[in-house]
Amino acid sequence: MAAPDCVFYRTLCRSRPGPNKWSSPAICREVLYVVELQRYSRDQGSSVYFPQAVLNGDDLYDATLTDGHCRLRVTLDPGLNPLVERYVLRSGSALCDAAFTPAMTAQLPACPMAPADRDSYKLLSVEVSGGAPGEDGGLRRFHVDSLSWFGSSGPAGALVPLRANRSVFLPLWNNVDYSGEAWREAPPAEEEEEEEDSERRPTVTVSELRDSFLIGHGGVARGVVHHQLIVRIINKSHLMYYGRKDLNCECPYKAVLEVCDRTGSVSVVLWNSVCLGWYRRLKPGDIIKLRRYRVKRRFQAQQDDIEISVNSRNPSALISVLPESSASPQHLPPATSYSFCNSKQLLDRPHGVVCDVIGLLTFSGRPERIRSDGGAALLEYHWLRLEDGSSNQPIMVKLFSTSQPEIHHKLHPLSVVVCTRLKLNRGADGSNVVFYLTNTTYTQVYCTGMRHHSQMSYRKLRPVRQFLQWLRNQDDRQVLSRALIGGFFIYPSPPVSLEMYMRDRRGVPGFLRGAELHRELERLRYRERRTFCMQAAVTMVTYSRRGAEERCLCWRDQASSLFSSSSPFASPSPSSPTTPRSVRSPPSSSSPSLSPTSLCSTSTPVDHRSGTSRKRRFTETLPHKRRPFVTLQSEHNKSALSDGVLVDTLFLPLSSSSPSPPLLAHANTWTSILSHGSFCPHTPPPSPADLISAATQLANQRLVCVLEACHLGGATTELVLSRAFPLNH
Repeated sequence: MAAPDCVFYRTLCRSRPGPNKWSSPAICREVLYVVELQRYSRDQGSSVYFPQAVLNGDDLYDATLTDGHCRLRVTLDPGLNPLVERYVLRSGSALCDAAFTPAMTAQLPACPMAPADRDSYKLLSVEVSGGAPGEDGGLRRFHVDSLSWFGSSGPAGALVPLRANRSVFLPLWNNVDYSGEAWREAPPAEEEEEEEDSERRPTVTVSELRDSFLIGHGGVARGVVHHQLIVRIINKSHLMYYGRKDLNCECPYKAVLEVCDRTGSVSVVLWNSVCLGWYRRLKPGDIIKLRRYRVKRRFQAQQDDIEISVNSRNPSALISVLPESSASPQHLPPATSYSFCNSKQLLDRPHGVVCDVIGLLTFSGRPERIRSDGGAALLEYHWLRLEDGSSNQPIMVKLFSTSQPEIHHKLHPLSVVVCTRLKLNRGADGSNVVFYLTNTTYTQVYCTGMRHHSQMSYRKLRPVRQFLQWLRNQDDRQVLSRALIGGFFIYPSPPVSLEMYMRDRRGVPGFLRGAELHRELERLRYRERRTFCMQAAVTMVTYSRRGAEERCLCWRDQASSLFSSSSPFASPSPSSPTTPRSVRSPPSSSSPSLSPTSLCSTSTPVDHRSGTSRKRRFTETLPHKRRPFVTLQSEHNKSALSDGVLVDTLFLPLSSSSPSPPLLAHANTWTSILSHGSFCPHTPPPSPADLISAATQLANQRLVCVLEACHLGGATTELVLSRAFPLNH
């Protein structure tokens, strides 16, 4: 039980005198810390627990809080969800003025974390303080696992959601990975009687099941099948979550295994809690034995076919993994096949081909998220660059989640990485030079440090042995010199002309006005990446060295009425606008801070400002940091081109060492630099002073600006200008 000095005891018990003790929320004036946030999808009954709230999304969040003396589990009011989605409220956050109110719980009386008196609480409102994203603040002072639970003698089992009948939590940032201790790596205990009579049970083949179901009118494939089926796993899909607010299902997951024996192949679908017990245990290459399954017509198949349904009830299926040596020769399935392609072979492969690759990882991009085709879910991905020595062209992989979170976290430079069942994606122009690989449903990833390579049969294949021979001749120091992690990255590079860019944007919404851009930036969630397009005029260009952003070279269009006297940059002394001057920007100015390992950065990054005059600043400022901002202007400065918004963004010219297609030659004028997103690769880049002096070329130019936005958490949004195309008059 919680001690009397526990903040929760004083707030939730002592402050509730009389029968109307909860007529208003209980306010905690002392500092609390967030230990953990857990996400889950609501079900049909979840709205009962939030009678006053507007439930727009599907997600609910439970939070574990502590005051340093004890712990308390609460559910966030849905109105606080944006704080989590934008990574303002996170593990380690310090909370002030937290308002609590009681609520019943969907899991009571079985909820292990509910207080003894069966009270349960919601967090209605709160003020969040704390350090930058990733910092734990004052939470590090406490041994959280040893703290008691408020109102309870301790946990009686695994944590479960408080406001929905779900048995598992979702990861915070995607719906593909698994999360929590409920996902077992060891298989469930097998029934002893199964092993005793397994040799006496009849065995059925894939072709017999298919013929019996599709052709026959009865037989072995009807109803529950007790005949044992011995097959090898060829491919394993990522987890598929189908939980919805109108669906009551405790564990709404499924996964698909492609399996085969000597007579054919078939899909095996693992349903619901079977995924909890077996998904992490099963891997391609395993031989498995199935009993008590059902045969069904395959869903959405192009032709009549079957699938095998494996569930935890009606009936409860039996699964076991067999050693290779235990399968009799007549039942031994064929070995798993692979289709490895090296970087040279990929140059000639057609668009859409599915293949496997192996390579040395030299770049691991930061996690980012994009909207799915439907627009509701956010899909998490990051970029990988692999080298295999067969050509100078690296293998670029846009790797989405594969339900292997522990492996994705280990994808660091100098790792040997194998990706299976990837799809080749050619550039829009069909060029053989621009290509990358991305996921299919059955993509799996393996890397060094996880004991995977020694267990997989691909290690004996010739393409793998050839790669390992090349790897032995590599110097680790040379590889490390070109190894990169994180930072802003764009691939493939956007087109270099407005006509090509507009052709590629077929079906995508058109130009945004400045106020619309601001609204869209405010809607971004944590790590969400989006591309925006707007018309603008350049009114200011500054150059600064990384690490010395307080001093910069600056050009400003003195003739433009778009700049007001309240510019965050000090004005150059009254001289020719073409003369670059060194100016100092005050600490309140803002622009993005990029990782020093950003692939697109060079020794001469340019801070590029486009837009109109200003009225007030929308985003918060960080002392001694600079990041993009969007500001409004007074009404008289508005004009199809300006709606009174100033946009501050960063321009990072590509270098010739970037893993992008070969850079094209151009005149190194400002308009050509902005159109190509790079300096000319065949001549030395202009000096910073020359660039600033030549910025007069941009005066009175109308440009189509392509902006890459990524929300980095809290009040920080990265805004990078990837292209700017001049509009012909």
